[in-house]
Amino acid sequence: MSERIYLFVLGALILTALYFEKSIIIYTLSIWLLFEGISGILLTLLSQKVIPIAEPVGLTTFRTHQRFNFEASRATRIIIASFLGGAFFLLNEYDIEVLWFFPWFMGFAIFGAGVSGVCPILLITKWLGFK
Repeated sequence: MSERIYLFVLGALILTALYFEKSIIIYTLSIWLLFEGISGILLTLLSQKVIPIAEPVGLTTFRTHQRFNFEASRATRIIIASFLGGAFFLLNEYDIEVLWFFPWFMGFAIFGAGVSGVCPILLITKWLGFK
């Protein structure tokens, strides 16, 4: 599974869970992304080891000098999990209605990153100096 397909499926799951108001799916996805980001056990890498096929080119990236010895894809997963889970938690538990926009925006942004191959969060983390 490439990173593009992963982001496409992740975005579709987020949007579906938001539409049908299934908060357990959002919390599960946030925990899963946080686990992947902290542990470094990425579903995309595991699937490529199980099914050894040539993967197409992934997401658009650019090269900068490395400031941190931490992978940008892991940092991206931590950022997505923090913003998605945090905004959704504050929206549901504390009724901060202004935050309804963030989970929907992130769902469409992640879905769009899977479709187009351009992930702004990954580009920003690369620009900041992650590996």
